[in-house]
Amino acid sequence: MKARPTITSIELVQFEHELKDMGREPTIGIPIYEPGSNLKTLVHAIRIHTDAGLTGDYVGGPAPEYAGVATFASSLIGRNALHREEMYNDIKQASRQQARMGLGVVDMALWDIAGKFHEAPVYELLGGSPRKLPCYASTYIGDHDPGGLSSPEAYADFAEECLEMGYPAFKIHGWQDAPISRQIEVVHAVGKRVGGKMDLMLDPFCAIRTFGEALKLGWACDEQKFFWYEDPYKDGGVSAHAHRKLRQLIKTPLLQLEHVRGLEAHVDFIEAEATDFVRGDPIYDGGITGIMKIAHAAEGFGLDIELHVAGPAQRHLMASMRNTNYYEMGLLHPKAGPFSPPIYKDGYRDAIDAIDENGCVDVPEGLGLGAEIDWDFIYGKRVSGTEIK
Repeated sequence: MKARPTITSIELVQFEHELKDMGREPTIGIPIYEPGSNLKTLVHAIRIHTDAGLTGDYVGGPAPEYAGVATFASSLIGRNALHREEMYNDIKQASRQQARMGLGVVDMALWDIAGKFHEAPVYELLGGSPRKLPCYASTYIGDHDPGGLSSPEAYADFAEECLEMGYPAFKIHGWQDAPISRQIEVVHAVGKRVGGKMDLMLDPFCAIRTFGEALKLGWACDEQKFFWYEDPYKDGGVSAHAHRKLRQLIKTPLLQLEHVRGLEAHVDFIEAEATDFVRGDPIYDGGITGIMKIAHAAEGFGLDIELHVAGPAQRHLMASMRNTNYYEMGLLHPKAGPFSPPIYKDGYRDAIDAIDENGCVDVPEGLGLGAEIDWDFIYGKRVSGTEIK
């Protein structure tokens, strides 16, 4: 029997990545198409080292998650890296005042160790099987450049382009600052152009100011038979009461819970009949361990879970669930390049042209999370980091 891997240190790394032709939206600071500008961003990574020579790696997630890791990391040193359930529950308790930030990235790195230890991809450890994962094209937010996503017609053109590439579904992220009439126009423009040919989704990313405006936008989605309507309200997507009321007045299914963290809060929102599809994010919701708990809970209610954003962990998770529909390929734009840095050296990538002719991607077959990370590239762009022993 192989010796069980004991955690010896946890390394946190920050490195720089530049997004070409991108700037920051001025009111909430998210990336937006801005030709001629280059947006410098910090990307974060974690490495969990063990005495067995196995390292669990995960790259991605916002800075507060990694600040959260630093608050509890020392308590993991000396523990068996395979005891994920025990550590999941201990970290939940230890980080309860910090919204459990950091739990997700640690858990995914631990699953990476488990796969390497058992010499299997994560999906096999979860009981899943390799399969083709259908993707939806998920846009950047609307911009104001004539060559970008600056008009309803531009969104419709881009949706048609994605359909021709093979995408079976398309999700609109509209404008932060457009009047509701403009937000409604893009729903109709895209619906009339490609409706009935691909599934359509709308995510206002919590930019809609009032219940009345959210309702009007929902009625537009009803007319165009959208597949789901996601996070309309300025409340940040957390009010079960508000979303239940909206569900009572529109036909389009709601997809909620991107901004409500963890198993118990997800179940409370479901039980309150405040969503139709269940959103899950392995960074925010406790990693692979947490997402599988949410997926099984949703399945018990007869609902589907839809995973937020792209990445190797999301692919392994989808391959291990019955109740899920689409992989989110994004963020995409007709003129901007890939959102993620080129950190993999085995051909793994998430980009507009990463799909096959049927609009699908594959599950990584390597050990653990399965996509080989180019640490020389990351360390070459490293700006800071720390190692906790």
